[in-house]
Amino acid sequence: MTNVNVLISGASVAGPALAYWLHRHGFTPTIVERAPALRDGGYAVDFRGRAHLSVLRRMGVLDDIERARTGMGSMSYVDGAGRPQAKLPADLFSGDVEILRGDLARILYDATKEHTEYVFGDSVASLTEDADGVTVTFERGAPRRFDLVIGADGLHSTTRRLTFGPEERFVKHLGVYCAIFTTANHLGLDHTGHAYRTAGKLVAMYSARHNTEAKAVFYFGSPELGLDRRDVTRQQAVLAERFTGNGWQSDRLLRDMRYAPDFYFDSVAQVRMDAWSRGRVALVGDAAYCPSSLSGMGSGLALVGAYVLAGELAAADGDHRIAFARYEREMREYATGCQKMGDGVAKLMVPGSRLLASVLNRYYKVMPYLPGKNMAAVMARKAAENITLRDYS
Repeated sequence: MTNVNVLISGASVAGPALAYWLHRHGFTPTIVERAPALRDGGYAVDFRGRAHLSVLRRMGVLDDIERARTGMGSMSYVDGAGRPQAKLPADLFSGDVEILRGDLARILYDATKEHTEYVFGDSVASLTEDADGVTVTFERGAPRRFDLVIGADGLHSTTRRLTFGPEERFVKHLGVYCAIFTTANHLGLDHTGHAYRTAGKLVAMYSARHNTEAKAVFYFGSPELGLDRRDVTRQQAVLAERFTGNGWQSDRLLRDMRYAPDFYFDSVAQVRMDAWSRGRVALVGDAAYCPSSLSGMGSGLALVGAYVLAGELAAADGDHRIAFARYEREMREYATGCQKMGDGVAKLMVPGSRLLASVLNRYYKVMPYLPGKNMAAVMARKAAENITLRDYS
Protein backbone atom coordinates (compact mmCIF):
# COMPACT_ATOMS: atom_id res chain seq x y z
CA MET A 1 0.00 0.00 0.00
CA THR A 2 1.22 3.51 -0.83
CA ASN A 3 0.75 6.91 0.82
CA VAL A 4 0.49 5.58 4.37
CA ASN A 5 1.68 8.70 6.25
CA VAL A 6 -1.25 11.10 6.46
CA LEU A 7 -1.42 14.50 8.14
CA ILE A 8 -4.85 15.57 9.36
CA SER A 9 -5.45 19.21 10.31
CA GLY A 10 -8.12 19.50 13.00
CA ALA A 11 -8.92 17.56 16.19
CA SER A 12 -12.63 18.17 16.63
CA VAL A 13 -14.90 15.51 15.07
CA ALA A 14 -13.96 14.73 11.46
CA GLY A 15 -10.21 14.64 12.19
CA PRO A 16 -10.15 12.03 14.98
CA ALA A 17 -12.85 9.98 13.20
CA LEU A 18 -10.71 9.90 10.07
CA ALA A 19 -7.63 8.97 12.11
CA TYR A 20 -9.54 6.07 13.64
CA TRP A 21 -10.47 4.59 10.27
CA LEU A 22 -7.10 5.28 8.65
CA HIS A 23 -5.39 3.35 11.43
CA ARG A 24 -7.87 0.49 11.07
CA HIS A 25 -6.93 0.28 7.39
CA GLY A 26 -3.17 0.30 8.00
CA PHE A 27 -2.31 3.99 7.55
CA THR A 28 -0.28 6.14 9.97
CA PRO A 29 -2.23 9.29 10.90
CA THR A 30 -0.90 12.45 12.55
CA ILE A 31 -3.26 15.19 13.76
CA VAL A 32 -2.24 18.82 14.19
CA GLU A 33 -4.56 21.12 16.13
CA ARG A 34 -4.22 24.86 16.62
CA ALA A 35 -5.76 24.81 20.11
CA PRO A 36 -3.40 23.95 22.98
CA ALA A 37 -5.68 21.11 24.09
CA LEU A 38 -8.98 19.51 23.19
CA ARG A 39 -11.72 22.11 22.89
CA ASP A 40 -14.38 21.77 25.56
CA GLY A 41 -17.79 23.39 25.50
CA GLY A 42 -19.79 24.05 22.37
CA TYR A 43 -23.35 23.21 21.52
CA ALA A 44 -25.08 19.85 21.58
CA VAL A 45 -24.74 17.74 18.44
CA ASP A 46 -26.94 14.86 17.43
CA PHE A 47 -26.91 11.70 15.34
CA ARG A 48 -29.92 10.15 13.70
CA GLY A 49 -30.65 7.23 11.45
CA ARG A 50 -28.86 4.07 10.40
CA ALA A 51 -25.94 5.71 8.57
CA HIS A 52 -24.83 7.81 11.56
CA LEU A 53 -25.41 5.10 14.14
CA SER A 54 -23.78 2.35 12.11
CA VAL A 55 -20.54 4.33 11.83
CA LEU A 56 -20.53 5.02 15.58
CA ARG A 57 -21.26 1.37 16.28
CA ARG A 58 -18.47 0.16 13.98
CA MET A 59 -16.08 2.53 15.74
CA GLY A 60 -17.04 1.05 19.10
CA VAL A 61 -17.94 4.45 20.59
CA LEU A 62 -21.74 4.35 20.53
CA ASP A 63 -21.98 3.03 24.10
CA ASP A 64 -19.69 5.80 25.35
CA ILE A 65 -21.80 8.39 23.56
CA GLU A 66 -24.98 6.90 25.01
CA ARG A 67 -23.53 7.22 28.51
CA ALA A 68 -22.66 10.89 27.93
CA ARG A 69 -25.84 11.78 26.05
CA THR A 70 -27.74 14.91 27.01
CA GLY A 71 -31.04 13.09 27.48
CA MET A 72 -32.94 16.18 26.35
CA GLY A 73 -36.71 16.25 26.22
CA SER A 74 -38.90 18.79 24.49
CA MET A 75 -38.05 22.48 24.25
CA SER A 76 -40.46 25.29 25.08
CA TYR A 77 -40.83 28.71 23.54
CA VAL A 78 -41.58 31.22 26.29
CA ASP A 79 -42.83 34.79 26.54
CA GLY A 80 -40.98 37.66 28.21
CA ALA A 81 -42.12 36.49 31.64
CA GLY A 82 -40.83 32.98 31.01
CA ARG A 83 -44.27 31.42 30.60
CA PRO A 84 -44.29 28.50 28.12
CA GLN A 85 -46.20 29.32 24.94
CA ALA A 86 -45.39 26.36 22.71
CA LYS A 87 -43.53 23.07 22.99
CA LEU A 88 -41.41 21.41 20.31
CA PRO A 89 -40.73 17.65 20.43
CA ALA A 90 -37.33 16.27 21.38
CA ASP A 91 -36.76 14.33 18.16
CA LEU A 92 -36.79 17.56 16.19
CA PHE A 93 -33.56 18.62 17.94
CA SER A 94 -31.80 15.65 19.48
CA GLY A 95 -32.23 12.83 16.96
CA ASP A 96 -31.52 9.30 18.19
CA VAL A 97 -28.69 10.37 20.46
CA GLU A 98 -27.42 13.84 21.39
CA ILE A 99 -24.14 14.77 23.08
CA LEU A 100 -22.20 17.95 23.82
CA ARG A 101 -19.58 18.58 21.15
CA GLY A 102 -16.81 18.77 23.75
CA ASP A 103 -17.81 15.40 25.23
CA LEU A 104 -17.85 13.88 21.74
CA ALA A 105 -14.39 15.25 20.99
CA ARG A 106 -13.05 13.65 24.19
CA ILE A 107 -14.55 10.25 23.31
CA LEU A 108 -13.05 10.33 19.81
CA TYR A 109 -9.70 11.41 21.19
CA ASP A 110 -9.68 8.55 23.69
CA ALA A 111 -10.49 6.12 20.87
CA THR A 112 -7.47 7.28 18.82
CA LYS A 113 -4.77 8.57 21.15
CA GLU A 114 -2.94 5.23 21.40
CA HIS A 115 -2.26 5.01 17.66
CA THR A 116 -2.41 8.62 16.45
CA GLU A 117 0.23 11.30 16.99
CA TYR A 118 -1.48 14.47 18.24
CA VAL A 119 0.33 17.80 17.91
CA PHE A 120 -1.53 20.48 19.87
CA GLY A 121 -0.80 24.20 19.83
CA ASP A 122 0.33 24.32 16.20
CA SER A 123 -1.12 24.83 12.74
CA VAL A 124 -0.22 24.30 9.10
CA ALA A 125 1.51 27.34 7.58
CA SER A 126 2.25 26.15 4.05
CA LEU A 127 1.88 23.12 1.79
CA THR A 128 4.32 22.32 -1.01
CA GLU A 129 3.42 19.29 -3.10
CA ASP A 130 5.69 17.31 -5.40
CA ALA A 131 5.51 13.96 -7.12
CA ASP A 132 6.34 12.00 -3.96
CA GLY A 133 4.46 13.82 -1.22
CA VAL A 134 3.80 17.12 0.56
CA THR A 135 6.26 19.25 2.53
CA VAL A 136 4.36 20.90 5.38
CA THR A 137 5.63 23.87 7.32
CA PHE A 138 4.04 24.74 10.64
CA GLU A 139 3.57 27.93 12.59
CA ARG A 140 5.76 26.59 15.40
CA GLY A 141 7.15 23.13 14.69
CA ALA A 142 9.81 22.07 12.21
CA PRO A 143 8.80 21.20 8.63
CA ARG A 144 7.75 17.61 7.96
CA ARG A 145 6.98 15.38 5.00
CA PHE A 146 3.71 13.52 4.52
CA ASP A 147 2.26 11.44 1.73
CA LEU A 148 -1.18 13.05 1.99
CA VAL A 149 -2.76 15.99 3.82
CA ILE A 150 -6.41 16.09 4.86
CA GLY A 151 -8.12 19.27 6.03
CA ALA A 152 -10.59 18.54 8.81
CA ASP A 153 -10.22 22.03 10.23
CA GLY A 154 -13.77 23.31 10.05
CA LEU A 155 -15.69 26.18 8.52
CA HIS A 156 -12.64 28.47 8.46
CA SER A 157 -10.26 25.79 7.19
CA THR A 158 -6.62 26.81 6.82
CA THR A 159 -6.01 23.74 4.64
CA ARG A 160 -8.77 24.82 2.27
CA ARG A 161 -7.41 28.36 2.05
CA LEU A 162 -3.86 27.21 1.34
CA THR A 163 -4.96 24.70 -1.30
CA PHE A 164 -8.04 26.24 -2.96
CA GLY A 165 -7.91 29.96 -2.19
CA PRO A 166 -9.67 32.52 0.05
CA GLU A 167 -12.64 31.28 2.04
CA GLU A 168 -14.87 34.00 0.56
CA ARG A 169 -15.08 31.82 -2.56
CA PHE A 170 -16.62 28.92 -0.68
CA VAL A 171 -18.27 30.09 2.56
CA LYS A 172 -21.89 31.21 2.17
CA HIS A 173 -23.18 33.36 5.02
CA LEU A 174 -26.83 32.53 5.80
CA GLY A 175 -27.69 35.89 7.31
CA VAL A 176 -27.45 34.80 10.94
CA TYR A 177 -24.83 34.94 13.70
CA CYS A 178 -24.67 32.62 16.69
CA ALA A 179 -23.03 32.79 20.11
CA ILE A 180 -22.95 30.03 22.71
CA PHE A 181 -21.33 29.58 26.11
CA THR A 182 -21.68 27.66 29.36
CA THR A 183 -23.53 29.26 32.24
CA ALA A 184 -25.17 28.30 35.52
CA ASN A 185 -28.48 26.45 35.31
CA HIS A 186 -30.18 29.20 37.27
CA LEU A 187 -33.61 28.36 35.81
CA GLY A 188 -33.41 24.83 37.18
CA LEU A 189 -34.00 23.30 33.75
CA ASP A 190 -34.40 19.53 33.88
CA HIS A 191 -33.20 18.00 30.59
CA THR A 192 -35.03 20.66 28.65
CA GLY A 193 -34.63 24.09 27.14
CA HIS A 194 -36.41 27.44 26.91
CA ALA A 195 -36.25 29.83 23.96
CA TYR A 196 -37.42 33.41 23.62
CA ARG A 197 -37.86 34.93 20.18
CA THR A 198 -38.29 38.51 19.05
CA ALA A 199 -37.93 40.07 15.62
CA GLY A 200 -34.51 39.11 14.25
CA LYS A 201 -33.35 37.60 17.54
CA LEU A 202 -33.55 34.44 19.59
CA VAL A 203 -32.20 33.70 23.08
CA ALA A 204 -32.23 30.20 24.49
CA MET A 205 -31.03 28.18 27.46
CA TYR A 206 -30.90 24.42 27.77
CA SER A 207 -29.63 22.20 30.56
CA ALA A 208 -26.40 20.26 30.11
CA ARG A 209 -24.39 17.53 31.83
CA HIS A 210 -27.30 16.17 33.79
CA ASN A 211 -28.59 19.62 34.76
CA THR A 212 -25.37 20.68 36.53
CA GLU A 213 -24.88 23.51 34.04
CA ALA A 214 -26.60 25.14 31.09
CA LYS A 215 -25.78 26.40 27.63
CA ALA A 216 -26.79 29.93 26.66
CA VAL A 217 -27.41 30.49 22.96
CA PHE A 218 -27.94 33.75 21.07
CA TYR A 219 -28.96 34.05 17.41
CA PHE A 220 -29.44 37.28 15.53
CA GLY A 221 -29.98 38.20 11.91
CA SER A 222 -27.31 40.32 10.25
CA PRO A 223 -25.35 40.72 7.04
CA GLU A 224 -21.69 39.80 7.34
CA LEU A 225 -19.97 41.93 9.98
CA GLY A 226 -16.33 41.31 9.12
CA LEU A 227 -15.35 40.65 12.73
CA ASP A 228 -12.00 39.16 13.68
CA ARG A 229 -12.76 35.55 14.68
CA ARG A 230 -10.27 35.76 17.55
CA ASP A 231 -11.38 39.14 18.95
CA VAL A 232 -13.65 37.87 21.74
CA THR A 233 -13.92 41.32 23.35
CA ARG A 234 -15.38 42.85 20.19
CA GLN A 235 -17.68 39.85 19.61
CA GLN A 236 -19.10 40.17 23.12
CA ALA A 237 -19.57 43.90 22.63
CA VAL A 238 -21.56 43.27 19.44
CA LEU A 239 -23.74 40.72 21.23
CA ALA A 240 -24.36 43.15 24.10
CA GLU A 241 -25.30 45.92 21.64
CA ARG A 242 -27.85 43.64 19.99
CA PHE A 243 -29.46 42.07 23.06
CA THR A 244 -29.27 44.50 25.98
CA GLY A 245 -32.85 45.22 27.03
CA ASN A 246 -34.19 42.46 24.76
CA GLY A 247 -36.23 40.87 27.53
CA TRP A 248 -36.58 37.52 29.30
CA GLN A 249 -33.11 36.31 30.44
CA SER A 250 -31.12 38.38 27.93
CA ASP A 251 -29.49 40.81 30.36
CA ARG A 252 -28.69 38.12 32.94
CA LEU A 253 -27.02 35.94 30.31
CA LEU A 254 -25.08 38.87 28.90
CA ARG A 255 -23.61 39.45 32.37
CA ASP A 256 -22.74 35.76 32.66
CA MET A 257 -21.15 35.86 29.21
CA ARG A 258 -18.23 37.95 30.51
CA TYR A 259 -17.11 35.09 32.77
CA ALA A 260 -17.77 32.14 30.47
CA PRO A 261 -14.72 29.90 29.91
CA ASP A 262 -15.84 28.73 26.46
CA PHE A 263 -17.46 31.68 24.65
CA TYR A 264 -17.99 30.92 20.95
CA PHE A 265 -19.20 33.34 18.28
CA ASP A 266 -19.43 32.87 14.54
CA SER A 267 -21.45 33.27 11.39
CA VAL A 268 -24.01 30.62 10.55
CA ALA A 269 -22.74 29.53 7.17
CA GLN A 270 -22.35 26.73 4.66
CA VAL A 271 -19.38 25.62 2.56
CA ARG A 272 -20.06 25.07 -1.14
CA MET A 273 -17.27 23.63 -3.30
CA ASP A 274 -17.13 22.03 -6.74
CA ALA A 275 -14.27 19.74 -5.68
CA TRP A 276 -13.00 18.55 -2.30
CA SER A 277 -9.52 17.53 -3.35
CA ARG A 278 -6.57 18.84 -5.29
CA GLY A 279 -3.50 16.71 -5.82
CA ARG A 280 -2.48 15.10 -2.55
CA VAL A 281 -4.72 17.32 -0.41
CA ALA A 282 -8.37 16.62 0.41
CA LEU A 283 -11.03 18.05 2.73
CA VAL A 284 -13.53 16.33 5.01
CA GLY A 285 -16.33 17.49 7.30
CA ASP A 286 -17.15 21.17 7.67
CA ALA A 287 -14.02 22.17 5.76
CA ALA A 288 -15.51 20.60 2.63
CA TYR A 289 -19.30 20.66 3.02
CA CYS A 290 -20.39 22.41 6.21
CA PRO A 291 -24.20 22.25 6.24
CA SER A 292 -24.41 24.97 8.97
CA SER A 293 -25.00 24.60 12.69
CA LEU A 294 -28.74 25.02 12.11
CA SER A 295 -29.02 21.94 9.92
CA GLY A 296 -28.50 19.41 12.72
CA MET A 297 -26.39 17.41 10.27
CA GLY A 298 -22.81 18.62 10.70
CA SER A 299 -21.36 16.00 13.05
CA GLY A 300 -23.14 13.06 11.45
CA LEU A 301 -22.06 14.21 7.99
CA ALA A 302 -18.47 14.59 9.22
CA LEU A 303 -18.41 11.06 10.67
CA VAL A 304 -19.83 9.52 7.52
CA GLY A 305 -17.40 11.50 5.36
CA ALA A 306 -14.43 10.33 7.43
CA TYR A 307 -15.57 6.70 7.16
CA VAL A 308 -15.97 6.93 3.38
CA LEU A 309 -12.71 8.81 2.75
CA ALA A 310 -10.60 6.36 4.77
CA GLY A 311 -12.42 3.41 3.25
CA GLU A 312 -11.84 4.59 -0.31
CA LEU A 313 -8.15 5.16 0.40
CA ALA A 314 -7.92 1.60 1.69
CA ALA A 315 -9.87 0.19 -1.26
CA ALA A 316 -7.50 1.96 -3.65
CA ASP A 317 -4.38 0.71 -1.78
CA GLY A 318 -3.50 4.30 -0.98
CA ASP A 319 -3.78 5.65 -4.54
CA HIS A 320 -5.14 9.10 -3.71
CA ARG A 321 -6.14 9.90 -7.28
CA ILE A 322 -8.58 7.00 -7.38
CA ALA A 323 -9.66 7.29 -3.75
CA PHE A 324 -10.38 11.02 -3.70
CA ALA A 325 -12.50 10.77 -6.86
CA ARG A 326 -14.50 7.86 -5.44
CA TYR A 327 -14.93 9.68 -2.12
CA GLU A 328 -16.51 12.63 -3.90
CA ARG A 329 -18.81 10.41 -5.95
CA GLU A 330 -19.98 8.57 -2.83
CA MET A 331 -20.51 11.70 -0.73
CA ARG A 332 -21.64 14.47 -3.09
CA GLU A 333 -25.39 13.75 -3.20
CA TYR A 334 -25.46 12.95 0.50
CA ALA A 335 -23.69 16.17 1.49
CA THR A 336 -25.97 18.24 -0.76
CA GLY A 337 -29.06 16.72 0.84
CA CYS A 338 -27.77 17.44 4.33
CA GLN A 339 -27.03 21.04 3.37
CA LYS A 340 -30.61 21.54 2.17
CA MET A 341 -31.75 20.96 5.75
CA GLY A 342 -29.96 24.16 6.75
CA ASP A 343 -30.98 26.34 3.81
CA GLY A 344 -34.34 27.54 5.06
CA VAL A 345 -33.88 27.22 8.80
CA ALA A 346 -32.08 30.54 9.29
CA LYS A 347 -35.04 32.70 8.27
CA LEU A 348 -37.38 30.66 10.44
CA MET A 349 -34.99 30.80 13.39
CA VAL A 350 -34.79 34.60 13.47
CA PRO A 351 -37.64 36.07 11.38
CA GLY A 352 -36.96 39.65 10.45
CA SER A 353 -40.30 41.19 11.39
CA ARG A 354 -42.47 41.24 14.49
CA LEU A 355 -45.39 40.00 12.41
CA LEU A 356 -43.56 36.92 11.16
CA ALA A 357 -42.17 36.22 14.62
CA SER A 358 -45.71 36.40 16.00
CA VAL A 359 -47.06 34.11 13.27
CA LEU A 360 -44.35 31.52 13.92
CA ASN A 361 -44.93 31.62 17.66
CA ARG A 362 -48.64 30.95 17.07
CA TYR A 363 -47.84 28.16 14.60
CA TYR A 364 -45.57 26.41 17.12
CA LYS A 365 -48.36 26.70 19.67
CA VAL A 366 -50.75 24.62 17.55
CA MET A 367 -48.13 22.47 15.79
CA PRO A 368 -48.48 19.49 18.20
CA TYR A 369 -52.10 19.16 17.04
CA LEU A 370 -51.46 19.38 13.29
CA PRO A 371 -51.26 16.35 10.96
CA GLY A 372 -47.76 17.28 9.77
CA LYS A 373 -46.34 17.94 13.23
CA ASN A 374 -43.46 15.48 12.73
CA MET A 375 -42.62 16.55 9.18
CA ALA A 376 -39.40 18.36 10.04
CA ALA A 377 -38.06 15.42 12.06
CA VAL A 378 -39.03 13.00 9.29
CA MET A 379 -37.26 15.13 6.67
CA ALA A 380 -34.13 15.32 8.82
CA ARG A 381 -34.06 11.55 9.27
CA LYS A 382 -34.58 10.99 5.54
CA ALA A 383 -31.64 13.26 4.71
CA ALA A 384 -29.43 11.61 7.35
CA GLU A 385 -30.15 8.14 5.98
CA ASN A 386 -29.82 8.99 2.29
CA ILE A 387 -26.61 7.05 1.72
CA THR A 388 -25.75 3.37 1.45
CA LEU A 389 -22.44 2.78 3.18
CA ARG A 390 -19.99 0.31 1.71
CA ASP A 391 -18.29 -2.23 3.91
CA TYR A 392 -14.56 -1.40 3.55
CA SER A 393 -13.30 -4.09 5.94
